Amino acid sequence: MNIIHTPTAAKPAGHYSQAIRHGDTLYISGQLPVSPGGRHNLSAPFAEQAQVALANVLEILKAAGGTPQDLVKVTVYVAGVEHWPAFDQVYAGALGDHRPARAVVPVPELHHGYLVEIEAVARYLA
Repeated sequence: MNIIHTPTAAKPAGHYSQAIRHGDTLYISGQLPVSPGGRHNLSAPFAEQAQVALANVLEILKAAGGTPQDLVKVTVYVAGVEHWPAFDQVYAGALGDHRPARAVVPVPELHHGYLVEIEAVARYLA
């Protein structure tokens, strides 16, 4: 197993790694809308929070040598199902024609009061 870390995504705030490579699979930990410099984006609108969290996922993927087309499975936790359409718009804008398997899970709340958290599994080719 190899630990993947990049300063271009939010630093882990707990006892976990940004991502772990095991064999030819990359497991990206859940990413909240925390900027790489540690700035919390609690008051940002949902779409902006989604963009920051997704940018963290994509930066970690990039640090591992991957691209968005390497994403295999994405799990999204949203605080309130009403945010699903807005997430879908942000997600489609970032991934274009690539459509990995995905689950959007409505939850009553997330850590710190955030509105979205994203985790992913990708193939590892590097």
